[in-house]
Amino acid sequence: MLVEDIAERLALSLRPNDGAAPAGPAPDHLQRWLEVRATVPWQEAPDGVTDGPVTPARDGAAEDIRAFDGAVDATRADGLLTALEQLRADAARGASLNFELLRGWQQHVLDTPQPPPFRALPAFAKGGRERYGIGPDTRDRFDACLTGSAAGGRQPLPLTARAARAYLDVCFFHPFDDGNARSAFLALVFVLAREGVALNGVSLLRRITFQADDPRDALTLARYIDVHLAETRRSLPALGSQPGR
Repeated sequence: MLVEDIAERLALSLRPNDGAAPAGPAPDHLQRWLEVRATVPWQEAPDGVTDGPVTPARDGAAEDIRAFDGAVDATRADGLLTALEQLRADAARGASLNFELLRGWQQHVLDTPQPPPFRALPAFAKGGRERYGIGPDTRDRFDACLTGSAAGGRQPLPLTARAARAYLDVCFFHPFDDGNARSAFLALVFVLAREGVALNGVSLLRRITFQADDPRDALTLARYIDVHLAETRRSLPALGSQPGR
């Protein structure tokens, strides 16, 4: 994730005429993601949350932030922990996931005076190898995609699928000028938390890069969430996670 953040900043510093001229128009990886998103068999994702809410003895998200981000920069870690606390409060009140909610967390992530706006220019990631376009309806399309992270609907999807899809939506819509990897992680944690699920570890969710145009990555991420969820359940006492038992 740190490498992604650095690559993103380097890509933003480049100008269109830097280096050799491309042979053709640069591909729009946001559009590629939307095409892939529509074809992923999300319903095939593992559904490891049928046994109800999960409350582990330790907060894996907070511990990872303290260990990983704290080793990079104490201020960075403090901002993420504040955003994590806020998202958990938002999840407890059943808030809808949308850009307004994300930018409230992102103000703490980036330590800005005001919640940051939606980007106004094409964005780049992975050392400039992926380019995400921008149009007058990009923010509206982003919010429409995030709406699908909620439970219910005509074709209900497993929680692991909805959390993975929200994460990838943030990655590839790339709504902010900086800190999108952190924002995507917070979105994933929020989707789980809104349904009473927390994890005792998140390393698989923060150490691996996903590609906008690879349809296999979506279900891979859902499986990683399920791996952490299964491990969390195994760590619980016999009467652990399920109320009333």
